[in-house]
Amino acid sequence: MLALALLLAAPALAHAAAADSATVTTPAPGTPPAPRPASGLVGADVPNDAGKAIRLDWRASPDDTAGARLVTGYHLARATSPGGPWTVVDSLAAGTVGKTDETVDRGKDYFYRVDAVGPGGLTPAGSVTGPVHAASQWFNTTRWSVFTAMALFFGFVLYYMSSARAGKKPFVRRIPGIDAIEEAIGRATEMGRSVLYVPGIQDISDIQTVAGLVILESVAKLTAKYETPITVPVTYPIPFTIAEEMVKAGHLHAGRPESYDPNSVRFVSPGQFAYVATVTGIMLRDRPAAHIFMGSFFAESLLLAETGFATGAIQVAGTANVHQLPFFVVACDYTLIGEELYAASAYLSGEPRLVGGLKGADLMKLIIITAVIVGCVLETLHLHGLTLWMTTQ
Repeated sequence: MLALALLLAAPALAHAAAADSATVTTPAPGTPPAPRPASGLVGADVPNDAGKAIRLDWRASPDDTAGARLVTGYHLARATSPGGPWTVVDSLAAGTVGKTDETVDRGKDYFYRVDAVGPGGLTPAGSVTGPVHAASQWFNTTRWSVFTAMALFFGFVLYYMSSARAGKKPFVRRIPGIDAIEEAIGRATEMGRSVLYVPGIQDISDIQTVAGLVILESVAKLTAKYETPITVPVTYPIPFTIAEEMVKAGHLHAGRPESYDPNSVRFVSPGQFAYVATVTGIMLRDRPAAHIFMGSFFAESLLLAETGFATGAIQVAGTANVHQLPFFVVACDYTLIGEELYAASAYLSGEPRLVGGLKGADLMKLIIITAVIVGCVLETLHLHGLTLWMTTQ
């Protein structure tokens, strides 16, 4: 009897289930339909990169038009297998037909799909694109101009280095500030007073400190030659050790190693104004006749230079910190401006590597200036070949 009852009730249950299903899938009155999906998704590796990006392009949904307003945007989804799980990489505005995914791992396969989103809901893509992966390239073919410039620069540097080592010292224009250094040391010698040399306040990691220490050797050589005491206050341990060696080497090259005073180089403090207090104290107590500032300086430059000016010493300064140059210019007798600091280190030391770098950089600057002028002329004539070649990715 139970079986017979179920058999008679089956048509009624099926009719009720169909009625419920129709209620779920039928949109409410006034609700717009879900947009049709986007199509034609294509993925490709982005060229000339380190393998960290994939370019994706697709055709917009047929409902993505200004009048229809059925599409409000797209979801770009990504997975490592065709069946998912899917992760939304980015949400894009309506009308977008391309996106570069820059969050991928090199050499890993990915699958993508584009879902259309609108007021009527989300429509998944009808197909999946992949696998596609990002690969790195050895050369970026959009940077040939950079490669050419680097090759020229290093070629010039190596050529002038080899010339200097062969005894053909390239011409380097003599800077008045370099002559002033010898003048200042000569004045200190005549007055029977010492020379104060300040190699900046930075550690050896600052290239200006390196240049200042290179110049120190030449200064120490002159003071040893004239038998003039020199005082070198230093801020950090490594520059302190190098400064000792530079002063010692200066005396050795002058033929007076016995006149080297181990106390001429003093370790003070890495603290900026503790160092300034010590140096100004030396200026006021010992009254050096010449103050030479070569290296990296900051807010202390004006304090040092003004104190030295008040003592009546002849002062020569040099720094590549542009914001401190005005203080040295107004308070010192001679100032090496910017790159003249590095030129002085190359000129005084005669080191082939420094001279080669200086001459190579100067020649490269001339080429860059020429390229800029030629480029301006070509652009004026509406010839864009040089500009396109210089454009890099």
